Amino acid sequence: MRLRILAVGTRMPPWVSDGFNEYAKRMPPELRVELVELPLGQRGKSQPVEKAMAKEGEAMLKAIGSGDGVVALDVLGKPWSTEKLAQQLRGWQESGRNYNLLIGGPDGLAPQCLSRADQAWSLSPLTLPHPLVRILLMEQLYRAWTLNAGHPYHK
Repeated sequence: MRLRILAVGTRMPPWVSDGFNEYAKRMPPELRVELVELPLGQRGKSQPVEKAMAKEGEAMLKAIGSGDGVVALDVLGKPWSTEKLAQQLRGWQESGRNYNLLIGGPDGLAPQCLSRADQAWSLSPLTLPHPLVRILLMEQLYRAWTLNAGHPYHK
């Protein structure tokens, strides 16, 4: 199984890369997480937000394999406890499928990405800055793995 995070936005500040990489390096070899950064759609007075989001969505959908599982991170998704995420992660690993976790840009995910998703997961009812979501997501994936592996980190 390959687990990928597809995230809109490049050129993140060092604290984002450092935080993400800290948890990514802790993951076991059989559960490496790949981060795929996708370009931010152009926004401005002459460019409607919907057009930028559509462009981001097209790039995201192109990066997803035809048989891959897709989880959209969306404020309107279902909240999962740590135990629920651990259960999900175990199921993803056992399925043999590749999984993609989608993080939208400053305006969220494009509608076509939400439609493609098998599941929608909300990390919080709060609106979170998309760079911070990368770190929070990676930490939670690590925490779920430790729970499944019987390590004490999750407590």
